[in-house]
This record gives sequence, C-alpha cells and structure tokens, in this order.
Amino acid sequence: MISEDFEKLVQQSLTNLPQKIKEKMDNIVLCLEESPSQEQLKRAKIKSGNNLLGLYEGIPKNAWGRGLGNNLPDKITIFEKPIREMTTNPKELEVLIREVVWHEIAHHFGFDEKEVFLLEKKRKRDRKE
Repeated sequence: MISEDFEKLVQQSLTNLPQKIKEKMDNIVLCLEESPSQEQLKRAKIKSGNNLLGLYEGIPKNAWGRGLGNNLPDKITIFEKPIREMTTNPKELEVLIREVVWHEIAHHFGFDEKEVFLLEKKRKRDRKE
C-alpha cells in the first residue's frame, strides 16, 4: 500500500511541472506501486528491484503517426520502496520523487536514457545559476 505522504509528493511533482509540459501530456496514466514486479524488471532489463525507481511504458509522442490510434494510454509507474531506500530525509525524498517523475515524463516525449541524462544535467546546472 502506497503511503499518503508519498502519494502527495508525487502529485505535487506533477502539479509543479511547467504548464507548457502539462498541456502537451496526453493519453498517459501515472501509477504508484510499492515495488516493481518481476515482469517490469525484465522489461526494463534490470536484475534488482532496488534500482528501478520509475518505469515508462508506451509509445513516445515523437513516435506517433498514422495507424497508431486507439492505443491504451502510456503508463508511468513510480515505485515507492526503492525511492525511499535511496533517501535519508524528507527533503531528499521530495527531490528524488520530482526527478523520477520528470525523468519518466521525458521518456513520454521520446527522449532516450542518454538524452534524459543530458537534460537532467542541464536542469541541475540551470538551477545552480
């Protein structure tokens, strides 16, 4: 069962997304789960559930085209247990949740892992300036 404070922090992360991002998100559902399933770990090619904090499943917006209508919504799953295990205090928890949510939404827009890493680096640099 997902804790209420975790759920609120995920919701806050969504609420605080830039409006231009929120307006472009569609056909997507966000789910919260305690831990990844074996099937999710296999799809993500990860052996340990402690390393999977979030998972995007779907067809990225930049891949949509003819013949791709009537699909189920894309799915972003955020995993509470591994995120909590990586943090030591409430502020770290809030920051990590925000980063994981942002990371998975970037996949929704078609960014691969390398591109998301570069975007995250730029975001951190911009926040420091």
